Amino acid sequence: MDEQLRQGVAILAVAMIVAIAARQVRLPYTVGLVIVGAVIAMTAPDVGPHLTHDLIYDLILPPLLFEAALTLSWRELLRDSLPLLALAGVGTVVSAAFVTTATVTLLGWPLPSAMVFGALIAATDPVAIIAMFKDNGLKGRLRLLVESESLLNDGAAAVLFVMALAWAEGSAGQGAGDTLLTLLKIVFGGVAVGALCGGAAIIASFRTSEHLIEAALTTIAAFGSFLLAEHFHFSGVLATVTAGLMMGNLGLLREGEGGYLSLKGREFVHGFWEFAAFVANSAVFLMIGLDVATTPFESYGLPLIFAIIGITLAGRALTVYPLSALFLPSRWKVTFSEQHVLWWGGLRGALALALALSLPATLPMRDTIVVVTFGVVAFSIVVQGLTMPFLLRALGFLPK
Repeated sequence: MDEQLRQGVAILAVAMIVAIAARQVRLPYTVGLVIVGAVIAMTAPDVGPHLTHDLIYDLILPPLLFEAALTLSWRELLRDSLPLLALAGVGTVVSAAFVTTATVTLLGWPLPSAMVFGALIAATDPVAIIAMFKDNGLKGRLRLLVESESLLNDGAAAVLFVMALAWAEGSAGQGAGDTLLTLLKIVFGGVAVGALCGGAAIIASFRTSEHLIEAALTTIAAFGSFLLAEHFHFSGVLATVTAGLMMGNLGLLREGEGGYLSLKGREFVHGFWEFAAFVANSAVFLMIGLDVATTPFESYGLPLIFAIIGITLAGRALTVYPLSALFLPSRWKVTFSEQHVLWWGGLRGALALALALSLPATLPMRDTIVVVTFGVVAFSIVVQGLTMPFLLRALGFLPK
């Protein structure tokens, strides 16, 4: 326990030093964390802690998902619901199918492994994207589109992953009806658990005006919804996002004295979750750097890593451009400039790593999938993350 505490404090201390330095040299904070983490790992190979599925799912994802959903207005979500659902739902399936097909036909992967990898890499990552946009100070509809899609397609990819893994492990004997029931159970079960936990926290909040208790109730809702949904094999991602949307729109985003939160509670809850997300972001990106530096890419060949990166980017392009084109003649028009940002800004991060690290040892090519996932994540955070400010300025979203 003492060793874990020491490592946790050391991680936080290094992250704060990087945060201060990154602001001075105008380097994206998340990119700086990954680079510094890699440098530390190369100079001190035994330093820890390391990323695990449980660490990401139990400690990293709930605060990041909840904080992001807490500040999303469902009026704005409803306004752009059609393109968001198309990108997050249909787009995730299209991307997964393309990656699966490409890895089978071009790289000769077995179909079960290709399907599992296609599912886990299909979703863009809200952790990396939200941090990137905060670094660049980007606001408006574009930020809403990218962040909202990443939150929604996380749920879609998690569902797709569970079903692909079940098929890969030999559970494909179930018919189409059983598959549909499983899908509905995972999706609607997660939403129901999130609504239940969020609603219970809201009802409890009406009985107090103490801001510390109000913040504690949001914490219970954030982590409780995720853990409860996962316990019943529902989508923890959708549960936490649902709870965050409910509690944000019925309290934090309300004007005047309406809602279940006191005025002091709103200010405190907002600051509390900003801090929680900042700490979780800092830890996960630094640990990504630590693990990337010790990942044996050379054992699998750099051509394979770059081929997978190219396939993933092509799958994202096949998602963004054709689906966005459907809305060009409508009021939901996604401009070509916005489409470019949606494509290149489709970073991968913590969720893909968590799913890859959860793969059973019996899955064919399990180690290869973990290595190439780290490769895609490292490329998206460092290369795409570093070049995004230049793209945003070139497209006119940021001042030159």
